[in-house]
Amino acid sequence: MGRVTARRRVVRVVDGRVSARPDTLAAEEPLEIRVGGQPLSVTMRTPGHDFDLAAGFLVSEGVIGKAGELNAIRYCAGATVDGGNTYNVLDVTLAAGVPPPDPSVERNFYTTSSCGLCGKASLDAVRATSRWTVEYDELQVDIDTVTTMPDTLRTAQLVFDRTGGLHAAGLFTRDGRLLCLREDVGRHNAVDKVIGWALREDRLPLSGTVLMVSGRASFELVQKAVMAGIPVLAAVSAPSSLAVELAAEMGLTLIGFLRGTSMNVYTGSRRLGL
Repeated sequence: MGRVTARRRVVRVVDGRVSARPDTLAAEEPLEIRVGGQPLSVTMRTPGHDFDLAAGFLVSEGVIGKAGELNAIRYCAGATVDGGNTYNVLDVTLAAGVPPPDPSVERNFYTTSSCGLCGKASLDAVRATSRWTVEYDELQVDIDTVTTMPDTLRTAQLVFDRTGGLHAAGLFTRDGRLLCLREDVGRHNAVDKVIGWALREDRLPLSGTVLMVSGRASFELVQKAVMAGIPVLAAVSAPSSLAVELAAEMGLTLIGFLRGTSMNVYTGSRRLGL
């Protein structure tokens, strides 16, 4: 799996017995995203599906919303002093006539893998206006179908099986079919990779779909779902108060603590027939 994982020697202690063994770790490296040659953001991510990550990030920030607005994405040569390519710098070219990112999108310092909001000028800057309204999405999902999604997501996490250190985001149809899965050390990166995949496949808006995430549901993940036109967000862990507030405001169905046959439905229970 190349740079997706790394190998390190560890000292393992089990029931008092000590042994040395190699361990597989999830890779984490910086990715600088440029637009038209101008630096926009640096995020810590697991290498892989970087073009999806860049495209999804721009959708989440309201810069683009359809495949035709994206002209090209390429890795930048000369990323090192000797002219080499680290594959950690991307340059996005927007289609002719598409406005460049608003200055409020620019990160003043790098984004960590656990917090996609670091460096934002203010919370209001995140509340970008979506091109689509999820409030009126008529999706209806059977509860029994929703409860199968965590196991489907977990089964598809191939890199997690080797490292135990990655989050996952999966996009599902109403009948529980997995359309796309992406893994990353950062929850927000995994979601951006799914959204970027959808943009590059010209599938936006993602009406009638369910986004499932392996961790908690933060404000930012709700915002990303809304920006992609996804009407249902489900998480295996807890949502934050601000995530619930935004979901209610935007008409998104938000599910937390989705484990086994149980769940908490915080907003939009009508889509589950409740």
